[in-house]
Amino acid sequence: MRVVVLISGRGSNLGALLRAMERGRLAPAKIVGVGSDKESAAGLERARQAEIDTQVFPRDWVRGLEGFLDRLRPDLVCLAGFMRILPPSIIEKMEGRILNIHPSLLPAFPGLQVHQRVLDAGMEISGCTVHWVDEGVDTGSVVGQIMVAVKEEDTAQSLGARVLEAEHRLYPRIVQTIASEFKGEKNE
Repeated sequence: MRVVVLISGRGSNLGALLRAMERGRLAPAKIVGVGSDKESAAGLERARQAEIDTQVFPRDWVRGLEGFLDRLRPDLVCLAGFMRILPPSIIEKMEGRILNIHPSLLPAFPGLQVHQRVLDAGMEISGCTVHWVDEGVDTGSVVGQIMVAVKEEDTAQSLGARVLEAEHRLYPRIVQTIASEFKGEKNE
């Protein structure tokens, strides 16, 4: 199963996926490309070190992304901190083959500034969610979640760090599960 990962920043979830792939824990999935809308995305260097095809598409990012996906023909696209909302044209073309990871227990707290919003709401539990991407913002069907306790002394940063650790466990597990069920019919 051919996987493309899209990032905008440091690429910590990309790093978790790469480590899982190197250890044989994504099989039969293989990351074949990493794309970013930002030249400065640190995760691009991680991909280059792993000898994975990379591309940056900062100006006309939609056309750049479409060309990247057309060239690599992925079976699955994993959004890993890609801070853009995909246009309907890409979602329709890749329907049922785009995953996202979000730092809350969706449907609660979609969007940005999640950890501070969780704390402001007085929540006792937070967590992370992997979901299929649809045309809404963090509205697609949930594939998996991990709960993380909110501590009384938490700040947005401390809660965010623990949720990120959970993301690093959840995303590779979900991708491996999807890969193990993959039949190859989507991209033939």
